[in-house]
Amino acid sequence: MEKIRIGVVGTGHLGRFHLQKYQKMPGCLIVGVADVVEEYARKAAEGCDCEILTDYRGLLGKVDAVSIAVPTGAHYEVASVFLKAGVDVLLEKPIAATLDEADELIALAESKGLIFQIGFVERFNPAVAALGTVMGKPLFIESHRLHPFFERGTDVDVILDLMVHDLDIILHFVDSPVENVDAVGVSVLSDKVDIANARLTFASGCVANVTASRITGKIMQKIRFFGLDGYHAVDCRKRELVSLGRRMGTDGTVTITENYVEVKRQDPLEEEIRAFVRAVSGRTAPPVSGKDGRDALGLALRINDAIEKSRSRTLLYSLETAPLPAAPLSDGSPAGGRVQP
Repeated sequence: MEKIRIGVVGTGHLGRFHLQKYQKMPGCLIVGVADVVEEYARKAAEGCDCEILTDYRGLLGKVDAVSIAVPTGAHYEVASVFLKAGVDVLLEKPIAATLDEADELIALAESKGLIFQIGFVERFNPAVAALGTVMGKPLFIESHRLHPFFERGTDVDVILDLMVHDLDIILHFVDSPVENVDAVGVSVLSDKVDIANARLTFASGCVANVTASRITGKIMQKIRFFGLDGYHAVDCRKRELVSLGRRMGTDGTVTITENYVEVKRQDPLEEEIRAFVRAVSGRTAPPVSGKDGRDALGLALRINDAIEKSRSRTLLYSLETAPLPAAPLSDGSPAGGRVQP
């Protein structure tokens, strides 16, 4: 069986890890690595006998599939070039900067029968994967994804940088349209929103309270699901799952017991790459599709819109309640307080 010819575009924080995972897979042949900064590409590809490029277009005609891990603003440009050339694509999240761009990428992949997978690595977290074996119908969800500040990722706001992971997980398990979005957000260390909270209401009746921050001192990546079947808590960072369920005794009493759920020991990114390689090799649908990526992006953009509306209301309230300039007294000295009608 011929090996799949692989290219990696973008060798920043994530791209170089993609490259390392492909190197472990005997069915893959790494043809080339591309980055606008040659030094980055060369360093990432140390020990890998492959071509080093500063222009990703140099991979065209040489690869069967690519991983793309470039800044979000370039996702559409780079992915569309490879899809038009008939190359299967694993594109890091978020799928694109706009829904129009996402739609065009999805249409391109479908028109050519290509594999188009979005890099939501938390879907391959063993604790999240195990959650699918016990999850019933969630009624309330609470998630926190909190990180210290890093310059990396600040080309987008915290919703598209961090929260989008949890939005994808929530949409996957709730599987119901979002009817209402309320959100607040604050810019602290960058010119974009760095901390945000959103309250999502679904047609199913489920409510999700989602918080993301990139200005905290400690890392937290937890998501909790509450439903009639019980309570399920996932720690994405530790890859742990706690699941509690109701048990009916023979005497009619109800008790809460912990469910035994096997959580496999696996590397989420490696599993994501393996899933992509299997899809490419078998010409099967990827586990995280372009549509999944579009859905998460659409919800992220709705949250951003809600934040802007919240900011406008806050500004208007501040203007309406601000004290008016003091009126002078009859002797010409300034007076305190508001002007009396």
